[in-house]
Amino acid sequence: MSDEDMTVVAERRDSFGKGAARKIRAAGKIPAVIYGHGAEPQHVTLPGHQISLLLRRANAVLELDIEGKSQLVLVKDVQKDPVLQIIEHLDLIVVRKGEKVHVEVPVHLEGEPFSGTIAMLEVQTLRLEVEATHIPNRVVVNIEGAEEGTQILAGGIELPKGATLGDDPELLIVNIVVPSRAAAAEGTEAETEGESAPEETAE
Repeated sequence: MSDEDMTVVAERRDSFGKGAARKIRAAGKIPAVIYGHGAEPQHVTLPGHQISLLLRRANAVLELDIEGKSQLVLVKDVQKDPVLQIIEHLDLIVVRKGEKVHVEVPVHLEGEPFSGTIAMLEVQTLRLEVEATHIPNRVVVNIEGAEEGTQILAGGIELPKGATLGDDPELLIVNIVVPSRAAAAEGTEAETEGESAPEETAE
């Protein structure tokens, strides 16, 4: 996605509260607050449809056009209606080109493990320190031909250029197992928990 695609026209707002927010959403827009770099928070509204499309990308960096002035922001928090899943509010953080930020990047498995085994993705995301304007969409982990017992730790993963690992290098990311044995292990854990339950109740 090009920088031009990430450009969003934002409008300043001076009306607050739940009632004002409802009116903004009814007009097809989303209320948002911009924080960062010691400046006073800025309250703006953003075009709802465009933002919904842009937020399909994790850790989206937007270039806001606020009354003709450009402002780079990182989407920090998205508040959604728990039932309708409609975006209700955004928290945005001011970023600058070259500035480093900490983000959670999705882990993507590539390839097929050895026949008869499966890859268990133990952690869905990796915490990275990267340049705000060069946030990778995902971290790719190659599991092609990996045999049973293979364990891939965070420290052993090849990171995108310019990225630094923010998680514990010993964090288990991928575990290659035989399905039947994995199920048996889970069954044993469940039995152990079941046996200890009466004791807890008795106490």
